[in-house]
Amino acid sequence: MYHENDPSLLRRGIDRFWDWLGGLFDAASGAAPGGVLGLVVIVLLVLALIAALWWRLGTPQRLPTSASTLFDDRPRTADEHRTAAETHAAGHAWTPAVQERMRAIVRSLEERTLLDPRPGRTADEAAAEAARPLPAHAGRLRSAAREFDDITYGGRTADEQAYLRLTALDHDLERTKPLLAAAPQGAAG
Repeated sequence: MYHENDPSLLRRGIDRFWDWLGGLFDAASGAAPGGVLGLVVIVLLVLALIAALWWRLGTPQRLPTSASTLFDDRPRTADEHRTAAETHAAGHAWTPAVQERMRAIVRSLEERTLLDPRPGRTADEAAAEAARPLPAHAGRLRSAAREFDDITYGGRTADEQAYLRLTALDHDLERTKPLLAAAPQGAAG
């Protein structure tokens, strides 16, 4: 019979753990090219890679979120996207500023009913659809969509000029009267 505070039981448990760990390292050094020295070199290379990644990417940071934005399921308005874009631009964070400005453009076109609200619409789709009622801006809309895609999905970094181009497009679109399609022929009822 054993007692739960029996030091020999604890000693045997610790010895088994060290035996298991030693067996694990023996197996790893036997599988590694160069034996124990090879295993040490591999471990040092992995540590160097981790250190290089840490140095290059920096310390992982959590972005602060407030409870109101965390659980806010409603779509943001164009003005809310513009405010976010301006906040990012004020901090010289051009990539999120450009992204938010493009979202403001699309949302504004939805609010003006020039685009149907549709979750999941791509920037290219929005530009093509908006070009119909706003043909004078078709080229700039396509360029804005391409820039948004390059930044958002292509890993390109935005700059101040990209943000200023989208801001100017946003202002111009707000002042432009759309070409409304005429009623289809034979639609009189």
